Amino acid sequence: MDCLFCKILKGEIPSTKVYENEWIYAFRDIAPQAPTHVLIIPRVHVTSADGITAENSLYVAKIFEAIPEIAKAEGLTNGYRVITNCGENGCQSVKHLHFHLLGGRKLPEQMG
Repeated sequence: MDCLFCKILKGEIPSTKVYENEWIYAFRDIAPQAPTHVLIIPRVHVTSADGITAENSLYVAKIFEAIPEIAKAEGLTNGYRVITNCGENGCQSVKHLHFHLLGGRKLPEQMG
């Protein structure tokens, strides 16, 4: 598999780790769209939100359980945004389910 995020998980491509546990890995985006821009991924390959099933949805739950902890550690005390892109029209650039945690300033009402 030639998945960028799977390679990051294997340590084949460097990343700046923010958080990890047995279920998920979070790291800084290399092209941040806000002062804080963290990508949070499951440790299993799920292509996109369309690939979430009863068998792998626990990973998504673990991501959302960790988001408040990551946000607090990043100092996002006045709010933040969580986004996932799905498919070509949703501008998904890496075909591995991931969530963007954005904050650190007042974000525009519409992004993209």
